[in-house]
Parts: sequence; structure tokens; C-alpha cells
Amino acid sequence: MRRRQIGLGAAKQALLVALSLVVLAPFAIILSNSLKTRVEASRMELMPAAHPVWANYATVVERGKLGLSFLNSVFYTVAATAGTLLVTSMAAYVLSRRQSRLSGFLYAFIVFGIMLPTNFVALIKVMQALHLLNSRWGLVLFYVASNVAFGTFIIHGFVGSVPRAMDESAAIDGAGPLRVFFSVILPLLQPILVTTAVLCGMGIWNDFVNPLYLLNSSSAWPMTLSVYAFFGRFQQEWNLVFADIAMTCLPILAIYLAGQRFIVSGLTAGAVKG
Repeated sequence: MRRRQIGLGAAKQALLVALSLVVLAPFAIILSNSLKTRVEASRMELMPAAHPVWANYATVVERGKLGLSFLNSVFYTVAATAGTLLVTSMAAYVLSRRQSRLSGFLYAFIVFGIMLPTNFVALIKVMQALHLLNSRWGLVLFYVASNVAFGTFIIHGFVGSVPRAMDESAAIDGAGPLRVFFSVILPLLQPILVTTAVLCGMGIWNDFVNPLYLLNSSSAWPMTLSVYAFFGRFQQEWNLVFADIAMTCLPILAIYLAGQRFIVSGLTAGAVKG
């Protein structure tokens, strides 16, 4: 019996390793070919470069103007994620604490937005009327609005696991609703806030379609659009294209690896109640 369990465990580990290799293989191909010459990279082999060409990255930054695009991506990701966390945490707190038919209806109405697609015709008309089209802040507001449903859904269950006695104790001590939320409740939401920030931030950083429709000026383009434009100009130089892709993927990959433990703990804690 014990041998059977050991064999089954080994088989599971082997399967997980195989699946991990399948997922990591594209990243390995990108990194290895980004350090090769133009001729070597055209073969798209997994073998590492015999003599790494680190100058490929400097060439990409200079010729692809990635510095401005990187700053744009950082601005969109940080500003939209911060706005999403503020709005959704406050909405989830109010909807979780006020147990009424109206709160239940509003929560269901908001969460229903997860399943709805974006109507770009109506969206562009609205943003034109508000003078937000081709605007950095307009794109940030769009990201906040598009993530409200998901963020509220994720945080709502976690708020339900926070004892109501903490609200009542703070209120007895004279704290108002805003102070109760920002001083007492918000610090306790750190695990789920990090989870929401990582998931929403990854989606914003990797987004390609929405900036393509909402931004006309190349000076406001994020990294994803810059990669698209760079590929159109240098599609014969795959070493530079791979270096460009690597510089786009590595920042968000590092953030995900740093916050992955919060993702698991936040989601499992939120599943206790909700």
C-alpha cells in the first residue's frame, strides 16, 4: 500500500514537472534568443547563445523608444490598480456590512459586470463626450471601471470574514465610518488587496486591445503596443523582437512571483465566508 502511494506521488510530481516545462518553454525560448545574433535567433532554437549579445537590449531601448512606453505602462498599472483597490474595497465593505435586499441587488448587479463584454462603439462615444479619448487619465478611469466587478467580487467574501465587533468597538470609541474603514478594516484586508492588485495589475500591464482603441498618440502607448509597432518595423530581426518581448514580460512576471503567496492566502481566506 505504501509503495503504491509513493509511486502515485512520484507520478503526480512527474506530471507537474512536465506541465511546468510546457509553460516555461516559451519563456526560455524568448530569453535565449534575445541574447543571440540575428542569424542565430532566426532559427528559434532553445539552446542558449554561445556568446550572449547583451547589446540587443540596449538597441531595443534606443530604437524602440521603450523608456517612455515603460513609464506609460507603469503609470497605467499603478494608477488604475490603486483606484480599483480604493473603489472596490469601499464598495465591498459597505455591501458586506449592510445586509438588505438593496445591498444584495447592488452586489449582484455589480458582479454581473464580470460576464458582460465591452461595447467599444458606446465606450468611444462616451469617452469622446467626456473628452477622455486619447487621454492617459481616460484609459486609467476605463481600467478602474472595468475592474470594479472583479475586485468587488474578490474582496466581498474576505470582508465577510472580518468580525463586526471590530467595527462596533471603533464606533464606540468615537470613530466615524471613514475612520473605521481606513484605520481598522483596510489594514486587515492586506492579503486580499495584494491578491486583487496582482491579478488586476497583470491584466492592465498585458492589455493590448483597449489601448489600441482608446489611444491614438504613440507617445501614450504602453509596452504592449510598442512591442506590436516594434515587430512591424523589425520583423526580420528576431533577436531584437525577442529582447523587446522579454523586457515587456519580465517586470510583471517578477511582481507575480513576489506576490503569489498572497494570491493563495487571500483567495482561500476569502472563501471562508461570502
